Amino acid sequence: MKIIFIWPSFYKEVEGVENVQKRKQTAAKNVKQKQMSEKKKDMISGYLYVAPFFIIFGIIGLYPAVFSILLAFQKWNGLGEMDFVGMQNFVIVLQDPLFWKSLYNTIIIGLMGTAPQLIVGIILAYFLNMAVIRFTNFFRVTIFMPYITSMVAVALVFGVFFSSNETALANYVLGLFGFDPVSWKTSEWGAKVAISLMVFWRWVGYNTIIYLAGLQSIPKDLYEAATIDGANKIQQFLHITVPLLKPFIILTVFMSTVGALQLFAEPTVFLGSSAFNRDEAMTVVMYLYRDAFNLGSFGTASATAVLLLIIIVGAAAINTWITSGMGRKKKRGV
Repeated sequence: MKIIFIWPSFYKEVEGVENVQKRKQTAAKNVKQKQMSEKKKDMISGYLYVAPFFIIFGIIGLYPAVFSILLAFQKWNGLGEMDFVGMQNFVIVLQDPLFWKSLYNTIIIGLMGTAPQLIVGIILAYFLNMAVIRFTNFFRVTIFMPYITSMVAVALVFGVFFSSNETALANYVLGLFGFDPVSWKTSEWGAKVAISLMVFWRWVGYNTIIYLAGLQSIPKDLYEAATIDGANKIQQFLHITVPLLKPFIILTVFMSTVGALQLFAEPTVFLGSSAFNRDEAMTVVMYLYRDAFNLGSFGTASATAVLLLIIIVGAAAINTWITSGMGRKKKRGV
């Protein structure tokens, strides 16, 4: 039988090893806690930095939108109590011939004022990007000036150009070609043409600058290689410029579609105080404004806003789908 003696020093060594391990574990926990606390601080500071935007957006953007959707199912004059009427406001709006007339005006003015500016914007940006043209910086600033011009000043200038007098500039030009003077502010198509030209003049420079930024991102080597291969300027424009501008075209089409369906300032300022009393150029937003602030029917105005939102989403989705498929080759079956 063997007897094993364990000296006290052995216990001290074992306790020392255990203490070291405990200290390491404690240190590791402290490091993890510090890291977690630093991550929490960074997360909290990040939320605090972005909080002002979300607070302002919630107060100014989100709350009015939600309130407008809820108001679409209420009958309210802006002062008294709300009465729940269900889908009655939508029925009233959809049965109103003036709503469909305003939607027709919005689409026609939007097409006449938006589609040409996108095409002309690409052409102007292409010429402004050419190295052979002198004073390009001057032309770039000049073409962008209408966008930053006051809407009131624009309406005053176009009001003089498209005056009903025979000596007005627009009627004078028509007279040179043998046409009779047009009452631009009271005739059906006269008001649409004048407002469309105003929209075109104001926004064509904005789209041109966007296209110009896209053109400057296209490598010059592609044009040089196309020139060596014998491609002319038109072929280079159709097969190089337009396909590579596709993301910018999608952006401008989306923004122009939304802006055209929300048209309000141009016809209101151009037609003046009689803008809400006639239907020659009344848009959907003008119809909405008239119901809310002239007739005191906030329920039908909110219902119109909801319908306009649906129309904008649908039109923007269709236009984006069409432009995104531009230049895409069809797959051939094997």
